[in-house]
Amino acid sequence: MSAPHVACPVERTLRAVDGRWTTLIIRELLRGPHRFGELRDRLPTLSAKVLTDRLRTLEERGIVSRTALRGAPPAVVYALTEDGRRLEAVLDALWDWGTGR
Repeated sequence: MSAPHVACPVERTLRAVDGRWTTLIIRELLRGPHRFGELRDRLPTLSAKVLTDRLRTLEERGIVSRTALRGAPPAVVYALTEDGRRLEAVLDALWDWGTGR
């Protein structure tokens, strides 16, 4: 599912990271790859359904990669793609603004 063409770079960025939870998921994945359960533990007030929906959307947008691991039980690991890692500067700027720097 590709997003409609957006001429404004700011609007494009906001569409990519829409919503509080999406930004917090990206924040956690900037620390490294995580399994679904690890993300749930780090974001305890986020429901499993919303986490699943947001991860799928981020995967569709090319921000997150999903890797299924073999084993019993099978596991899935989520990580930021190179495009996703580029959002680190955006989150850093939000952090700086939020702390008054």
